[in-house]
Amino acid sequence: MAEQNTTDKLTLAKFEEAYDIVHKVVLPTKLIYSDYFSGITGNKVYFKPENLQKTGAYKIRGAYYKISTLSDEERQKGLITASAGNHAQGVAYAAKAYGVKATIVMPSSTPLIKVNRTKAYGAEVILYGDVYDESCAYALELAEDKGYTFIHPFDDLDVATGQGSVAMEIIKELPFVDYILVPIGGGGLATGVSTLAKMMNPNIKVIGVEPAGANCMQVSLKNKKVTTLPYVDTIADGTAVKTPGSKIFPYIQKNIDDIITVEDNELIVSFLDMLENHKLLVENSGLLTVAALKHLDVKGAKVVSILSGGNMDMITFASLVQHGLIARSRIFTVSTLLPDKPGALMNISKVIADLQGNVIKLEHNQFVSINRNSAVELVITMEAFGPEHKQLIINTLADKGYKPKEVMTKGIYN
Repeated sequence: MAEQNTTDKLTLAKFEEAYDIVHKVVLPTKLIYSDYFSGITGNKVYFKPENLQKTGAYKIRGAYYKISTLSDEERQKGLITASAGNHAQGVAYAAKAYGVKATIVMPSSTPLIKVNRTKAYGAEVILYGDVYDESCAYALELAEDKGYTFIHPFDDLDVATGQGSVAMEIIKELPFVDYILVPIGGGGLATGVSTLAKMMNPNIKVIGVEPAGANCMQVSLKNKKVTTLPYVDTIADGTAVKTPGSKIFPYIQKNIDDIITVEDNELIVSFLDMLENHKLLVENSGLLTVAALKHLDVKGAKVVSILSGGNMDMITFASLVQHGLIARSRIFTVSTLLPDKPGALMNISKVIADLQGNVIKLEHNQFVSINRNSAVELVITMEAFGPEHKQLIINTLADKGYKPKEVMTKGIYN
């Protein structure tokens, strides 16, 4: 009975109210069926593209609903929150809609696009701390000192209720969904989605997905209590949280069926998968559920992967493209020693050209040895069609006596 008392505040009536309110501002994000991922997983895979949402992420849902529940007095005090970027934009948008002031504390490493878009909605942005948890502590100090109304990005039942509108839409569109994959940072989205999904159909499996370098919810569930990680290390900045929410934790314990963790290198490959096969730009945290599709040990199931956001700066974009191509063996680098004589560079270039390798970058060093037969070091970065083509080029160079050594590929856009 005690457990029931801790998890009875999120009601179906509240979810229905939130659904009606947030639909005044959110964009429709209809499910997208994926032939590509369905083919490689053996499931019927759908994406919930919240990366196409107004403000670029699902966070507008919880922020707008939470602010709608405040009194005029609470709103007029001014709003404050801490966020790695997406909740910031949600609060800034809602504050502008209600005509009130918003102050947002963001980690100093927050991508510039998230900072600028938050400012564009009229909010004051303060950069503080290396991770979300440090930003949040400072925001709470400011709320106490200045009397602002604090809007927590995930550890708030009203915020979680607003996020639950994502599940309402999924089930309305795909009533017989078997699995919903949801990214977890602090746990607000996972709380809303899993709680409402279980209310509407207890047979739906809701799987949380975390970065391996920031798996605070997985550790907390294992310890059966909210647990703080000593540090976080992940490229998924939107889910780089050290401590999950304590208010929402009982709902996670009750309604999340499992947690999958994903390594950063899997996100890099998933980024290219989404860009090439669906023409969708998804930020690293939103890619968690894409990478998790390959970890789901089922066949023939209807699976919805929530793409939580798409706010990515161009530097990160360029880096992911480069690293993704390297991971796919579409870009690689080899070094070899050439004789110091006319025509040597042309000869090796012809071997590569005949194999349809496309040279991107050459580094030519004539001063590695005084032996003229192997005096020139040539480092070649080139484009291939994939792993088999790459290996064919390397093997052919070896057969021709060039003794190629694969080296780390870097700086191909410099």
